[in-house]
Amino acid sequence: MKLKKALVMAVLMCALVFTVRLNEPLSIYVAAMKHGDATTHIQAFDAASGQTSLRDMIETEAQKKRVAAVDAMIDRVWKAIPGYNGLEIDVEKTYLLMKNAPEDAPIRYVYKEVEPKISLDSLGRHPIYKGNPNKPMVALMINVAWGNEYIPSMLATLKKENVKATFFLDGSWLKKNTDVAKTIQAAGHEISNHAYTHPNMSQLDRRSAYNQIAKTEALLQATLHVKNKWFAPPSGDFNQMTVDVAAEQGLKTVLWTLDTVDWKHPPAYSIIRKIRTRVEPGSLILMHPTDSSSSALEGIITAIKQKGLRLGTVSETLSSKRVALVEAAP
Repeated sequence: MKLKKALVMAVLMCALVFTVRLNEPLSIYVAAMKHGDATTHIQAFDAASGQTSLRDMIETEAQKKRVAAVDAMIDRVWKAIPGYNGLEIDVEKTYLLMKNAPEDAPIRYVYKEVEPKISLDSLGRHPIYKGNPNKPMVALMINVAWGNEYIPSMLATLKKENVKATFFLDGSWLKKNTDVAKTIQAAGHEISNHAYTHPNMSQLDRRSAYNQIAKTEALLQATLHVKNKWFAPPSGDFNQMTVDVAAEQGLKTVLWTLDTVDWKHPPAYSIIRKIRTRVEPGSLILMHPTDSSSSALEGIITAIKQKGLRLGTVSETLSSKRVALVEAAP
């Protein structure tokens, strides 16, 4: 009886040792996960599981690092607010990148953007005053209806600072100053619609409002071959009919978050101080080619950059795309 018990115990001990040996890679992986060092032992576990563990680890990390997309919305004050793309690990691309990596190589994650379920286009016909507050980007919108003398200096500053702005052109100005408009366009700036004769749009009948936009739109396409997206109502004067007739021509009505009020010719330092104090992610900053804005422009750009904000066109700022998308470094 004692001999039988001894044999049974010996068999059980052998089975236990064999099981521990067989599952040693799993033990290593579990221990690594507990200590936050799964990357170091990734190949050991993969060898025992046909590399399915690598994908599992990536999927687990993808759950932790996922940044949800932000839906576009209608704000009570700011009206239509664009959405902002989410960010997540591209499991398949990360797996393909890492499956043949050296044993001790850390995982380099490849990311992808995820669009929001509700987009700006799905909100309907509403004016836009600013971008998404989660997007650290700001746009300069320069309305041009008269005066050319400060355009060269402003273009020079924008070039020096490597900044692209959006110029909203009055149609009657464009007709007389096509060469200047082409110079603006050649510098890589976005060109958009600012009506034809700088009227108060809310005071026009529907046909006149439509024609103000349509006439400038036709001129933009004929002279600059612009595929336009935006309409900026002169003096910020509009009503729902204005928004509707612009939408009928494929344009969204855009206004501003911050106004330099440069047409009153304030000193440059006061404009810079205003921007420095009030600019925030998504701000659209209104200016004109005036002496004040020309003198303040470099300081405005510096103040924006010092706040960690990027400068882009209106299209870039109001898009849902993220400001930066990079693959994680080793």
